[in-house]
Amino acid sequence: MPRHRVAWVAMVALMAACAPGALPQEPVGSGRAASASPEPPAASAPPEATAPADVAASSARRERARVVSVTDGDTIRVSIDGRGVSVRYIGIDAPETVDPRRPVGCFGKEASDANTRLVAGRTVELEKDVSETDRYGRLLRYVYVEVEGRGMVMVNEELVRAGYARASTYPPDVKYEDRFRALEAQARAGGAGLWGPACAPEPHRSTSA
Repeated sequence: MPRHRVAWVAMVALMAACAPGALPQEPVGSGRAASASPEPPAASAPPEATAPADVAASSARRERARVVSVTDGDTIRVSIDGRGVSVRYIGIDAPETVDPRRPVGCFGKEASDANTRLVAGRTVELEKDVSETDRYGRLLRYVYVEVEGRGMVMVNEELVRAGYARASTYPPDVKYEDRFRALEAQARAGGAGLWGPACAPEPHRSTSA
């Protein structure tokens, strides 16, 4: 073939290769990004804030009762639908006053009087934890009462806060254990109630010569 003919054929082939649409197609699945800018990922919604512990949070699960009498610093007798039943406060232990097998505990009368001031003759709300009753058949409950200017307060907490009772939690009823422990620590630090000088052990006196 003449030399000028070969050159002409090569030029035609080159022009065809550069024609629009002649570029090779991107293989499927090559992983190359599409020409359009991808939409940015949607921002994830922030987690819901945890509400602070509040005695009103469990109000929907509470049962109303009328206090008939106050037994001591951590036990009351109530009427529920006309049925009388004893209620033992969960998570706390007030000094003993009525057990004939045990001496009256220091600050026991004061604890009983404080409980009386809070709930005697009042309508209260009872909140269950896990257990229904203790071994004596008493309902185990957190007890709430309305206090003027403060709304509903938990009686169990009020007694520990003022030093009328110790935090004393028994599994599986441990829902508010941390709160009771923290309140007891505050009462101890402030020398409130049974943590004060009235119940402080007497210093040991040596009898040796």
